[in-house]
Amino acid sequence: MNYLAHAYLSGDDDDILVGNFIADAVKGKAVDTFSGGIRRGIVLHRFIDEFTDHHPLHRASRTKLTGNYGHYAGVLVDIFYDHFLAKNWQVYATVPLPEFTARVYAVVHAQDEILPERIKYMLTYMVPQNWLLNYAHLKGIKKVLRGMANRTKFDSQMEHGVEDLQRHYTDFEAEFTDFFPELIDFARHKMTTLS
Repeated sequence: MNYLAHAYLSGDDDDILVGNFIADAVKGKAVDTFSGGIRRGIVLHRFIDEFTDHHPLHRASRTKLTGNYGHYAGVLVDIFYDHFLAKNWQVYATVPLPEFTARVYAVVHAQDEILPERIKYMLTYMVPQNWLLNYAHLKGIKKVLRGMANRTKFDSQMEHGVEDLQRHYTDFEAEFTDFFPELIDFARHKMTTLS
């Protein structure tokens, strides 16, 4: 899953939210340098990614991608799934999406001193362009993918991902709709086991 889903799956715990948000920039045992709640968020993020990457519905979504995206195929599907979460936000949350995204940005910024440099850099794009809110629109997805493609070290082709999203839109949405409740249950259970 991508940033919006990870934030949503963090519940109301600010430290878990921050850990979940920064986890992709924390490699290996570096997780042990963070405090309890943030460390639990990083670990939760890793469990969520593992569950997602091995789930048959996420795999089915990846097989629909026609571009030569390499290992970015999974990233694209994660972003597509964030799109469907944002688009159908009222199904999953009672807090309006603009209010939720503003809270995420505020909570993450409040921990600025512990944020990895990669995350600080990304936030200089994410917050002004309000990625989390704009995931709800295809135009927002296209802009995010174009920016990501420009920042990869090789020709990832990610800027063309929105074409695959549009081509299989109904199937992707159905796969997300079936998958996400399972992920919610999984994440809630994992949160109770983290120490």
